[in-house]
Amino acid sequence: QVQLQESGPDLVKPSQTVSLTCTVSDVSITTNYYYWSWIRQPPGKGLEWMGAIAYDGKTSYSPSLLGNISLSRDTSKNQFSLLLTSVSPGDTAVYYCASAHGTPFAFGSWGQGTQVTVSS
Repeated sequence: QVQLQESGPDLVKPSQTVSLTCTVSDVSITTNYYYWSWIRQPPGKGLEWMGAIAYDGKTSYSPSLLGNISLSRDTSKNQFSLLLTSVSPGDTAVYYCASAHGTPFAFGSWGQGTQVTVSS
């Protein structure tokens, strides 16, 4: 069973950049056919898939976030990260990292989520 844990700031000012990290345990993020995603849920709204980084390092992003999002990984620490630039109060949400194996959107494991609030 894959274990995931998000970390990052809980309060960010508008126009700043949010940086979140997901630490993965029990499986290497380079294991074949694993896909590592960031998903968020704004208050009172549904889940939104933001982007993913695959086992081979390839990235894919939600079209609605292109230009403001970047995913990266640190294989030595078995972590992957999210950068979201120019945030606004609309980016306030619980941010989750999740894993999928074989099929990119069949999420088998989730982190507990981390609340990020964008406010001045």
